Order: sequence, then C-alpha cells, then structure tokens
Amino acid sequence: MTYAVKEAFLTLQGEGMQAGSRAVFLRFAGCNLWSGREADRATAQCRFCDTDFVGTDGAGGGKFDSADALAAEVEALWGDGREGRLVVVTGGEPMLQLDEALVDALHGRGFRIAAESNGTLPAVAGLDWLCVSPKAGTDVVQRSGDELKLVWPQAGIDPAELEGWDFGHFLVQPMDCTEREAALEAAIALAMERPKWRLTLQAHKVVGLP
Repeated sequence: MTYAVKEAFLTLQGEGMQAGSRAVFLRFAGCNLWSGREADRATAQCRFCDTDFVGTDGAGGGKFDSADALAAEVEALWGDGREGRLVVVTGGEPMLQLDEALVDALHGRGFRIAAESNGTLPAVAGLDWLCVSPKAGTDVVQRSGDELKLVWPQAGIDPAELEGWDFGHFLVQPMDCTEREAALEAAIALAMERPKWRLTLQAHKVVGLP
C-alpha cells in the first residue's frame, strides 16, 4: 500500500488527555467528510475543519510505498532514544489509510500509537489510544475508545446522548471560529452543566506550536 502523507513533524500534543506530551504528528492526506477545498466547504458534512490535509506537500510529507518506510520516517523525526515514543496519527481522516501493517511497523520501532478520527469508519485494531471527534449529521460507527472530543457548539448533536457511548474520557473543545469567545463560553457552560465533560483547549495554538 502507498501512504499519502500531508505532513509529519515533531511537536508537543496540544489537545486532550495527552496534552503536553512529546509526539511525532503524522497527518494523512484526505478526508471522507470534506474535500479540503474551500469551494466545497459549504456543502461538506464537516464545515468547520481548521486543518490543511490536501496533497503531500507539507513538511515531512510525501508518498511512502511501504509501512516500514513510513515508520522509519517517523522514527527519524523522533530522533535518538526509545523512551516515551509517541506518534499521533491524524488527518483528514486517518482510518482511510491507517492499517495493521503500519500499526505493526510503528509498534516494532517502539512507538505508542494514538489516532484522532471522526468515527465514521471503524478503527484499525491495535491502537494504544483512540480519540473520536463526532461531527453533526454523520453516521458515527466507532462509539468506543479512550477519548471522545466534542468540538462545541455544534447544532444537531446532543451531549447527553453521547454520554452513553463507551469512552474513558469525555472532552469538550471550543470551536476555532470567528465567534471564538462565544464558543469558549458555550464549552465552559457545557462542562459546568454536565460534569462528565472536561474542558480541553488547543494549547499548541496558544504557545505557537504547529
């Protein structure tokens, strides 16, 4: 299988329960909810994405013709030392490309694998951490994992219904939009009203990391 990677880089995880952790971010190209073209945003199933996942022209991006070649690139980005190795596989939608061969290759190089998905495709087996971020109006089939991250506010999603899904942590994240203050207030209000939810912020944007 050939893997199309938009970008890959070493940084600190900025979101969720693993925020602050050193990690290689592996961002696959492509998504099943939006083409990534601004001309298509208004008619997309997900209209608020803040990420460029089109093409393979980002730093560390490209096409990799085998799982081992891509795992070797991730290892090179991490550098020396095997302690605490973490790769965050994201997109776009990583489940379009992430497969058992790549999971095995990354595990073989000592990496814990965290994936961030919209949940509309089943997660590949063998992940060490799974974060699902549901989008209103989509058919979420992956209703179990480690972390449910709800970008808020979203019309058409009932947080009370999501609380019945099988996740270890329920996080609410303010939508990165033109009405940022209102989104922050709404996310805080949700966490205050429903204590199962915990507020998470995009700390990497606050401190200027990619």
